[in-house]
Amino acid sequence: MEPSSISDDKRGTRSPRIFTEAEVQQMINEGRKVVIKDGQVLLLDKWSHRHPGGELVILHMLGRDATDEINVYHSAETLKRMECFAIGRIDGSKPWQSIQPPIQQSPGVTFQHIVHDRKIAAEKKIVKAIEKAAAVTQLMPSACTTTCTEYSGKGCRSRVSTPAVAEKAPVIPGPVSTILQGLDAKTTSRDEFTRIAEKHEIEIDLAKMPSLEHTSQQYIMTRYRALHEKIKALNLYDCHYINYLKECCRYGILFAGFLYTLKAEWFMTSAVFLGLFWHQIMFSAHDAGHLAISHNFVIDSLIGIFIADFCCGLSLGWWKSSHNVHHLVPNHPEHDPDIQNAPLLATSPSFFRSIKSTYYGGFVFFWDKFADILVPIQKYNYYPIMAIARFNLYLLSWIHLLRKNTSSLGKARWTRPTEIVFMCCYWYWFGYCLLWCCLPSWPLRIIFVLISHMVTFPLHIQITLSHFAMSTADLGPNESFAQKQLRTTMDVDCPAWLDWIHGGLQFQAVHHLFPRVPRHNLRQVQSLVQVFCEETGLEYKCLGFVDGNREVLGRLGEIGRQVEFLRRCEGYVRENNVLHEVY
Repeated sequence: MEPSSISDDKRGTRSPRIFTEAEVQQMINEGRKVVIKDGQVLLLDKWSHRHPGGELVILHMLGRDATDEINVYHSAETLKRMECFAIGRIDGSKPWQSIQPPIQQSPGVTFQHIVHDRKIAAEKKIVKAIEKAAAVTQLMPSACTTTCTEYSGKGCRSRVSTPAVAEKAPVIPGPVSTILQGLDAKTTSRDEFTRIAEKHEIEIDLAKMPSLEHTSQQYIMTRYRALHEKIKALNLYDCHYINYLKECCRYGILFAGFLYTLKAEWFMTSAVFLGLFWHQIMFSAHDAGHLAISHNFVIDSLIGIFIADFCCGLSLGWWKSSHNVHHLVPNHPEHDPDIQNAPLLATSPSFFRSIKSTYYGGFVFFWDKFADILVPIQKYNYYPIMAIARFNLYLLSWIHLLRKNTSSLGKARWTRPTEIVFMCCYWYWFGYCLLWCCLPSWPLRIIFVLISHMVTFPLHIQITLSHFAMSTADLGPNESFAQKQLRTTMDVDCPAWLDWIHGGLQFQAVHHLFPRVPRHNLRQVQSLVQVFCEETGLEYKCLGFVDGNREVLGRLGEIGRQVEFLRRCEGYVRENNVLHEVY
């Protein structure tokens, strides 16, 4: 039975039904797909499986005020169509407390655990203060005869007077590795250490970021929405196609260099040109995937499929499916597929407990002996892994296209067969025409493939650079969209004349805030975001390319040291078990 969307008042007029938090929670518990936008309650049961961006992104928004996420990801036309899914409005008499979506109910440490621990600690401090005040009162009974009472409408009531405490600037904890000195490897278990590390990272974020109280987050949301309107008023969503004409000239020069050197039988040089062509043209596939070129789904999808599938052999649909989730839950170990790389790489202590991926359908990234061996040296393996990362993307692309549920994406249903055709065309021209027909021997073919693919490794560095060194903590569903994006993403500082090398990926934090803004306009948006951060107290992290790499390597090294500590812990456990068996 569908929830009633209207109610009748005494005059017989129709008014929207008002939903309480408890009613929304009950619908979600019953399996309904309910999302809040601009105070409206949207019921998406009949449409979520046909969502062009994938059903998973909707599951991450259930019960939440997803106003900002919906507004920045969709066109005005699409937003208007969403009104037909409204079944009422939320109770506006009190601030809306977003519900934790069922898919995000993690076994790890969350902000709610920290709040609970802090509440208990605060209660203990109050009890101690009261006991101390009582002891002082017994010693000096006349000291508070005028301050221990206050007048109320019904008479006097007792009150404990507490001295004023000057506010102190928050003390930001050091890296998790700094707490290893205070732990005993003989008594610390893996689960205990993981919880300590997760809690420590949350404490770092709480110290650096504005309060998660409603008034603070509401102010951030208000300023963010004002910034969004300003960007629209400045026409920064408009794409200047002359910029893409310049891009196409660059792509054409690189591809011509590939063909010329191939014909001249300079095979290794030809491989370099092909790799550079792939590296540069994929930036435009990224733009098309976000509908940032024409803002038309069909046109941008065709552009993206031609570039990604036909020119590069990678599925645009797989990338969009993964990337949409990444944008909504960036750097979350259980949900963001972009950081789920164990046992090769681990950027969060949460991986120590063998996390279950919601993106990969419950696949468990087991923490095993391979992880114990590889993660401690991951800062040395990072660049070699990035150099061959493209081969893994081929596998993920075909897995995505061959899944059954890939073909049920509403108006995007046509993209799957189109991608399969274009991917087959890629392997025909690259695998057969180029490798088999143009290269004379197997050693040359293998070397050509390795060089052409390894040349693209700066692209993979750029993709991971903005996230691997940032927070992976979960601060709960009431954290504003803007704060979450800036907390988990950093930008790379570079002069304007080098923008073409980075392809817009140097503005990842800005892009995460406004994903549909064309990349050639992101530098203008950056200055507006900096002002926004100054107004709201949010941290806008922007480092040079070298310093950013240093941060990433530092993070990987820190996680590696934690793994070495855990190995010592488990070594003591095994040793003790052996001793118990002997005696």
